[in-house]
Amino acid sequence: MIEKAILTDPSKPSARNLAYLKAGAPIIIDIATPAGQKRKFNTFYIGYSPKKYVLVEFPDSRKLGSFSKYIIAGTVVTVRGLIEGREGAAVAFISSIRQTLQIPSRIMVLDIPNTVTLQQLRASVRIDTHIPAKVKIDDLYWQTTITNLSVSGGQLDILNGEKLVLAEDKIIEIVVEGNEGESNIKLSATVCNIKQQVDGLSFGVKFNQVNKQQVVELLYLALI
Repeated sequence: MIEKAILTDPSKPSARNLAYLKAGAPIIIDIATPAGQKRKFNTFYIGYSPKKYVLVEFPDSRKLGSFSKYIIAGTVVTVRGLIEGREGAAVAFISSIRQTLQIPSRIMVLDIPNTVTLQQLRASVRIDTHIPAKVKIDDLYWQTTITNLSVSGGQLDILNGEKLVLAEDKIIEIVVEGNEGESNIKLSATVCNIKQQVDGLSFGVKFNQVNKQQVVELLYLALI
C-alpha cells in the first residue's frame, strides 16, 4: 500500500513529505544519460526551501566517473531516502537539476517536485536495494547481493550459482555484516523460487520469523 501526496498546486508545495527527510540524511539518486544509461549513487540530502528548490550533495567524485558530465541543468534525477521515526517508510520523488554550485561545497539545486511519494514498509511493498551479503546453504557460505527487500522477504543474486544445488523450500541463513562496531544481521529464510541467470542464480526468499526492525536496519545499510 502506498501513501501518496500529489502536490501540483504551486501554492501548496511538497513541504509535507519533503519535511520528513532530515538534513544530512543518506539518499540514493538515479541519473540517466541521454543514451538511456542509468546509474545509482549514494549521497546526502541537505534540505529544501518551500516553493523554491531542493538541495542535494554531489556524490563522491571518485564514483561518478564519466557520469559527472551529466550533472548539469535539465538532467532528470530520481531521489530516494528513508525517513527516521516512521518504521521504515521510504520517500521518493523525481525532479530536474536547476543548477549546480561549487561553493561552499559541491551542491545540486533541484526543482521542487510535483509529486512526493511515501512508501510504508509492508509485506506487499518491495524496495530495490543493492546489499552485499553472505548466504549459508548446507554449511557452505556464498557471496550474494540482496536486490530487493520487504518485511516478508526479498530477492538474492549469486554469481556462478550454477555450481550450487538449490531447491525450493530449502532453509538458508542470510548474513549481512554490520558497520564498524555493530553486530551482523542474521536472517533465516526459506527459498520460494529459483531462476537461472546467464552468470548465476536469482532466487526469492521468505523470511522466517524476522522482525520489522531488522529489515529497516538493512534498508539503512543500503543507503549508508
